[in-house]
Amino acid sequence: MVFSSATFLFLFLPLTLLIYYNPLVRGRTFRNAFLFVASIAFYAWGEPLYVLLMLASILVNWLFGLAIRAGKNGSVVVALAAVFNLSVLFVFKYLDFAITNCNNLLGLTLPLAGLELPIGISFYTFQALSYVIDVKRKPALAQKNLLHVGLYIACFPQLIAGPIVRYETVAEQIVSRRENWTDFSKGLRRFLWGLAKKVILANNLAKTADLAFDGGVLTTGLAWLGMGAYALQIYFDFSGYSDMAIGLGRMFGFRFNENFNYPYAARSVTDFWRRWHISLSSWFRDYVYIPLGGNRVRPARHLFNLFVVWLLTGLWHGANWTFILWGLAYFVLLMLEKYTPLQKLPSLLGRAYTLLAVGLCWVLFRAVSLGTAVEFFRALFFRAPCGLWNGETSIALTNGFIYFLLGGILSFPLVPWLKKRKLAEKPAVQYLIALFQLLVFLLTVGFILNSTYDPFIYFNF
Repeated sequence: MVFSSATFLFLFLPLTLLIYYNPLVRGRTFRNAFLFVASIAFYAWGEPLYVLLMLASILVNWLFGLAIRAGKNGSVVVALAAVFNLSVLFVFKYLDFAITNCNNLLGLTLPLAGLELPIGISFYTFQALSYVIDVKRKPALAQKNLLHVGLYIACFPQLIAGPIVRYETVAEQIVSRRENWTDFSKGLRRFLWGLAKKVILANNLAKTADLAFDGGVLTTGLAWLGMGAYALQIYFDFSGYSDMAIGLGRMFGFRFNENFNYPYAARSVTDFWRRWHISLSSWFRDYVYIPLGGNRVRPARHLFNLFVVWLLTGLWHGANWTFILWGLAYFVLLMLEKYTPLQKLPSLLGRAYTLLAVGLCWVLFRAVSLGTAVEFFRALFFRAPCGLWNGETSIALTNGFIYFLLGGILSFPLVPWLKKRKLAEKPAVQYLIALFQLLVFLLTVGFILNSTYDPFIYFNF
C-alpha cells in the first residue's frame, strides 16, 4: 500500500484516524497499541509473509536492548545486534548479488536464492540497529515495554521509506505526546503537499526519464532531458514521500526530523549531501564515520574512513555495481572538494558544477547495468546512436515541459523566501493559499484516479 493510492487515501487513512481519535480510544497505551496494530496491517497489506520478518526484528532487537539494560557487556550485545540485523539484510538484499559475482569470478554455477526484497527492509533494519546502539550509549533508553519498541520500528508513516528516525528522537513522544488540532492541520497540509509533489510532478517526470533510460531510441537531446527528468523525479518522489511521512506523523502527534533541505540549491557536492536524505547521511556519520575516527585522524586514515562510508552508502541503496560506483563517485567528488579549490568556486559557478555532477551521478544510479550507464554517458556527450535530436525527443520535451518548469522552480527555496517576507501572514493571501491547496488536492486526486503508474523509487531500498 502506498500513500498515493486510493486505498490508502480513502480507506486506510480515514478509518485509522476515525478509530485513533474516537473518544472510546483513550489513554496513551490504547492509542499506541492501536497505531501499532494499524501499522502492522499497513505493512501486511503489501507484505503478508515478510511482516513476520519485521516482527521478528522488533522482538530480537527489543531483547538486545533488555540485555544491555540488565548489565550485559554492551559492546558484545551491539556486535551481536549488528551481526543479526546485517545478516538478515544481506540474505534478502545482497545474497544473489554475491552469488552472481562469485559465479562470474570463479566460474561456479551456484544457484541463486531468488528471494524477493521485503519492502522497506533497509529502513527498518537501520532503525532497529540504531535502537540497540543508542541503548548501549544511553542505557536509560532501554525499553521494558515491547510495544514502545514495536511502534518505533513499525510506525507506518516512516516504515517503508523513511525518514530514518532515531529512537532517542521519539522515545519521549511515544509515551507523552499530545495531539492537538494545530499539529493535525499542519500535518495534513504537509501530507497533501508531499502527495502533490509525488503524484503531479514525480510520476509525470518519470515518463520522460523512463523513455530515455528504457526506451531504446536515444538521442543526445533525449539523454539530457532524461537525466534532468530523473534528477527531478527522484527528488520529488523521495522528498514528497518524506513530506507525507512527516505530515502523517504530526497528525498522530509525532515530530520527525526533516529529511530534505532544497538539495538542488547546494553550492557544492558537500553542501548537497548536507541537504539530501539527511537522515541517512547523519546515520552513517554517527554510526560509521565517527566511530571509525571521523576526520580527527591522519589524512590517509581519513580517506579510508570516507571511502568506507561512501562504499556502504552505495551498497545500502542496492545490490548492483552501479550503486557501488555511484557511492564511490561521490567519494571522489568530496575528496576533490576537500583537497582542491573546487568547493570555493563562485556561487553561480558552484551551483552549476554541483547540478552537473549530481546529474551525472544520477545516471549511474538509474542505469540498470554498467553497460547501460556507459551508453547513456556516450549519448550525453554527442555520441548517441540516434544523433542529436529527433521527433520523439521533441514530443518528450513538449509533453514534459510544464513538469520541468514547475519542478525546476519548486526545487529552489521559493516557499521559505515568501515566508521570510511574511507575505503569507496577510488574511487575503491566506485565503488564496487555502484555495490553491484545495485546487492542488483536487488535481492530485484526479491524477490518482486516472493513472495506473505510481511507483515509489525508494521502496526498492
